[in-house]
Amino acid sequence: MARFSVTKKLTSPIDGQKPGTSGLRKKVKVFIQPNYLENFVQSTFNALTAENVRGATLVVSGDGRYYSKDAIQIITKMAAANGVRRIWVGQNGLLSTPAVSAVIRERVGVDGSRASGAFILTASHNPGGPHEDFGIKYNMENGGPAPEGITDKIYENTKTIKEYLIAEDLPNVDISTIGVSSFGGPEGQFDVEVFDSASDYVKLMKSIFDFESIRKLLTSPKFSFCFDALHGVGGAYAKRIFVEELGAQESSLLNCVPKEDFGGGHPDPNLTYAKELVARMGLGKSSSGEPPEFGAAADGDADRNMVLGKRFFVTPSDSVAIIAANAVEAIPYFSAGLKGVARSMPTSAALDVVAKNLKLKFFEVPTGWKFFGNLMDAGMCSVCGEESFGTGSDHIREKDGIWAVLAWLSILAYKNKGNLDGGKLVSVEDIVRQHWATYGRHYYTRYDYENVDAGAAKELMENLVKLQSSLAEVNGIIKGIRSDVSKVVHGDEFEYKDPVDGSISKHQGIRYLFEDGSRLVFRLSGTGSEGATIRLYIEQYEKDPSKIGRDSQEALAPLVEVALKLSKMQEFTGRSSPTVIT
Repeated sequence: MARFSVTKKLTSPIDGQKPGTSGLRKKVKVFIQPNYLENFVQSTFNALTAENVRGATLVVSGDGRYYSKDAIQIITKMAAANGVRRIWVGQNGLLSTPAVSAVIRERVGVDGSRASGAFILTASHNPGGPHEDFGIKYNMENGGPAPEGITDKIYENTKTIKEYLIAEDLPNVDISTIGVSSFGGPEGQFDVEVFDSASDYVKLMKSIFDFESIRKLLTSPKFSFCFDALHGVGGAYAKRIFVEELGAQESSLLNCVPKEDFGGGHPDPNLTYAKELVARMGLGKSSSGEPPEFGAAADGDADRNMVLGKRFFVTPSDSVAIIAANAVEAIPYFSAGLKGVARSMPTSAALDVVAKNLKLKFFEVPTGWKFFGNLMDAGMCSVCGEESFGTGSDHIREKDGIWAVLAWLSILAYKNKGNLDGGKLVSVEDIVRQHWATYGRHYYTRYDYENVDAGAAKELMENLVKLQSSLAEVNGIIKGIRSDVSKVVHGDEFEYKDPVDGSISKHQGIRYLFEDGSRLVFRLSGTGSEGATIRLYIEQYEKDPSKIGRDSQEALAPLVEVALKLSKMQEFTGRSSPTVIT
């Protein structure tokens, strides 16, 4: 057995290592600076309790983006030096973010060991490659992201760090081959186990869904299917689940080979970046041929999803509401009923209406999956979602792209139980329109202004808060812009008191609520690696069945005009149009 020794390396703090709700994300060129990754990893070890480090089992894997393989070796050597007992690595360093959560919660090692946390290497839906983004985040023993108390400690540690521990003479581990490598160190044995990336996750999915009924749907000549992994880690699961387990044709998989640079694309499953899928589903300018009945995409680390029908886009806000409305009938895991449902504040109120009708507990939380995690750990929430293409349930503590796809396939399988041999197929569009007819429609769009000057973004937000001091003045401005828009009855900065731990989250987005149920929401987002992103959310509720079939952008045009002029978007940012509209 090869032996290693522990080296203390002197270092000094590096500015700007404050992790957000999604961990630390920067350009690769920032991460490869001397001691940058090492400082953050040591600061994380120092923020954890001793029992979560010394003698512990940790997972280290990610979405396979550029620099991941180097980072895995560095973190492994640092873990050994810090007294960690074993490291689990998905084969080739690949584990989707939801699979990491599943591995922490479900996997038991041959010696009975269980993981108490994970370093996840991902920058989610942001591009990868030598000149693009890298990221790292820590997940806790419940499988969910580190809470603010831990991320604050990590950040404080990065500001005072003087040394880090590393086993420099520990050989690099071959992460392409399944097996265990054992080493001897000052505190005894240290193991690195490389395991199959998909097995634990596939097993969990089979315990949640009725794979047999989904298989009948996917193998029916009447049904066609398409899944696009955007060259992200979702590809490591797509073939195993959709082809091998559920019988879909291999030709139904698009871009399912994980690549360090995501094939040069932007692994963000939306109408702008999932161009190939959008065209195949009949929604692109260059669409040709008959589109499949159902299409879906996942992002770089496979925690986000987009769902499409034939020539039809399902908004993420509608998607979570429809899953919640059909879960008990269509998904065995929920057959005993839902404990409650939750959405992030900017997500449309479609889920609220379902919760009210089905008499379910309902929660509106700030953006950030950890808020859902608290509710789930307390047994208060079964299904949740956010408008940024994230949907999930209490099976893990992360959003889950492939789970959402399987949820939709389950609903389609349930609705078409008697139609596969004869009769007209109930389509994705049919399911959505039936939902609108039952619950009303929430017209909804999001405008993203990416890489805006941070100072200008801050000024725009401050101006919107200042305006809220006089709603009479706001309504006067609105009437001058559009007389056909309802009046504002409430304006605030969203604040959340967690019903589980009592913690208060302030400044979670600026809201303008209108008399007719419409909303404008403005948020600064921290998910990019440069500049600021301003997100503008526009929503209008329509109960009149004769008005639920309008084109979304046309229905929202008056509110969009009000939002842009009220916020002085072009004046503050210099932008005449958003980077992305969803």
